[in-house]
Amino acid sequence: MDYKGYDIEIMPDDSAESPRENDNLGVMTCGHRRYNLGDKAHAVKFGEFESWDALKKHLIAEGAVIVLPLYLYDHSGLRIKVGSFAGLLPEGHAEFDSGMVGFVYATREKVLAEYGGKILSAKKLARARGVLECEVACYDTWLRGGYVGFVIEKDGEHVDSCWGIDDPDYALREAKGVVDSLVEKAA
Repeated sequence: MDYKGYDIEIMPDDSAESPRENDNLGVMTCGHRRYNLGDKAHAVKFGEFESWDALKKHLIAEGAVIVLPLYLYDHSGLRIKVGSFAGLLPEGHAEFDSGMVGFVYATREKVLAEYGGKILSAKKLARARGVLECEVACYDTWLRGGYVGFVIEKDGEHVDSCWGIDDPDYALREAKGVVDSLVEKAA
């Protein structure tokens, strides 16, 4: 796209780093026989638990104050979300091609470190829950190969680029912001 005399191109980022490599509020613990999902460094050994409820109780006993179920959809690609896919996808695929795969959770210590204070209020817990849901949504985008980057050129010469962005609209806004800054400096 031409923007103020610069060419902006939004492109797929095929080598984007997993958002689970970043500093996250939550810990994503997943158990799947074919896929290595979630955080690499979690201490859960799935074979030690008889059920998801037993694992959830263990996480709470270890300090988790928010524990959200993760479901994986595996049909011509992977999707992950908090809660079930049942009824959300076409042609009944979700009922056959999805199931619980683990949890995303946050500890009291981590929530208080993030939001300050010594008291774990309902407001802090609600904010933390929202962050966990966003972390899962970013991971879902990454699993689907939805990360993008932008390249800015002028007269065929590379001017700037940025990669590892999980929202194409945001990438375009950022690229335009870079161009706006370049135009302003040139003026």
